[in-house]
Amino acid sequence: MTTSSTSWYHGVTRYQWLVLIIASLGWVFDAFEGQIYNLTRADMLPDLLHVKADDPLVKLWGERFLGIFLIGGTVGGWLFSSMADKWGRNPVMALTILFYSVFSGLTAFAEEIWQVGALRFLVAMGVGGEWAVGAALVAEVFPKNARARAGGIFHATSVAGLWLAAAVGLFVGTAWRSAYLVGVLPALLVLWVRLSVKEPEAWKDAKQSKPERMGSFSELLGHPQWRKRAIFGALLAMVGLATFWGVVIAGQDLAADFLKRLNDPAWASKSKIAFGFIQTAGAGLGMLAFGPLSARWGCKQTFVFMHIAALIMTPVICWLPSFFESYLLLLVLLPFFGFFAQGIHAGYAIYFPALFPTHLRATGAGFCFNTGRLLAAPVLIWLSAWMKSVFDLRLAITCLGLMFLLGLIFIAFLPETKDQDLPG
Repeated sequence: MTTSSTSWYHGVTRYQWLVLIIASLGWVFDAFEGQIYNLTRADMLPDLLHVKADDPLVKLWGERFLGIFLIGGTVGGWLFSSMADKWGRNPVMALTILFYSVFSGLTAFAEEIWQVGALRFLVAMGVGGEWAVGAALVAEVFPKNARARAGGIFHATSVAGLWLAAAVGLFVGTAWRSAYLVGVLPALLVLWVRLSVKEPEAWKDAKQSKPERMGSFSELLGHPQWRKRAIFGALLAMVGLATFWGVVIAGQDLAADFLKRLNDPAWASKSKIAFGFIQTAGAGLGMLAFGPLSARWGCKQTFVFMHIAALIMTPVICWLPSFFESYLLLLVLLPFFGFFAQGIHAGYAIYFPALFPTHLRATGAGFCFNTGRLLAAPVLIWLSAWMKSVFDLRLAITCLGLMFLLGLIFIAFLPETKDQDLPG
């Protein structure tokens, strides 16, 4: 093999690596802020609702808050992604990080259930906005031959955020308020962003040549080419986000349900470890793999492969360990489940920025990813909550996993971007 075929990082500058590190750290804490709720809600919700842990209200409000988080992410994604095209990547990335860190910290002082709902909405706004800015920035800064792998690395670093959340969740135990105080720490990243990140040359050129069109939703949805890409991109993201919150995150619930049926007294800590570390390790490998696979096959074919594999793995993880009554088998299968079911998410960071021109890049990527959140919200607020409260958890998750089929339909309407320059 030649050096050019193996060393994708050949020629990547020190500044480009710096941008990847900064964008990735923003996304690490972004993922932390989203996941810390899932690891603390079993203690937080009964405390604020003044009910027992097994009260149906806990599960109901737990699913509702996931839906609220998705809606908040949509609003923030729309707002901040458009601002990133209008004002620049640097100031808006700093603003979104400040947004989610401050409001996460304030959650530690919540005394009423509605306060948590309002704060989770505001945290989600920052989370939704930061992803779009980071994905656009990495795509614009890295050369074409390294773009897919850099985008995959950027999104895969969310695993570090999930691990951090799992570690904090285990460390604080039932003292859930302490976990949210840790969420203030990302605010320290803001100064580094402001001092280190320069606006990409492509953005400067677009700002000078078409200032009135920067971040324009009317152009994004009014232009036939960009509108089609935005709509089907959002539908593709909807599948990934609905299955993430309804199916992938349920890996912890599946482990807990399995261990409870075995009367394991350590079910709470074991289920957190099974999901927070074991499954998430597989997810990280899956997201890291998406970049090299898409560089070889193209994003479309990689999406198809991942969706089919996730469709198969969902019923396997739900039923096979129970059939053999083997916790070891569950631990073996969870990384494969995470590899495919969550690995598809790295594709959004690689694919969406490449679908839109510079003056709409953050806006388009943010619209796809965060409108997907909005479309996924009803699945969580009503369908997922209802199915998990009425049916056996394994059956409910198996049925929700059928949504991976929709991803195969939506990707058929989108173009391939392999080996192509970013739209000007």
